[in-house]
Amino acid sequence: MTNNWLDDIKWDKDGLVPAIAQETGTGKVLMMAWMNRESLELTVNEGRAIYWSRSRGKLWRKGEESGHVQTLKDIRLDCDNDVVLLEVEQLGGIACHTGRHNCFYKQLKNDEWVEVEHVIKNPDEIYSK
Repeated sequence: MTNNWLDDIKWDKDGLVPAIAQETGTGKVLMMAWMNRESLELTVNEGRAIYWSRSRGKLWRKGEESGHVQTLKDIRLDCDNDVVLLEVEQLGGIACHTGRHNCFYKQLKNDEWVEVEHVIKNPDEIYSK
């Protein structure tokens, strides 16, 4: 079964679209990941963020290992139809695999990338692998 709304998206040559996860309430950008048709359709159907892992070549249900699930609150498509914005509730307060609240924790200061967000939980305590 195909969904017409999925046909409106401009997928890249690999059948992917960038997806930005934004925290509901704060508007803070938590992370960016990739989605294919299946992951986007499943995200809408299941009400939680499901991405396409390019490194693993498979669907990635955010929080499947860590428990840090992203519950879908709203979904938007940009003016060029080539970027998806997910408004999510970040369960557990950690979106980044480094154990931080978000993935954008490095800030350019004096021509150097400086880590400006603290680690909430050691990744070794989050992931079993």
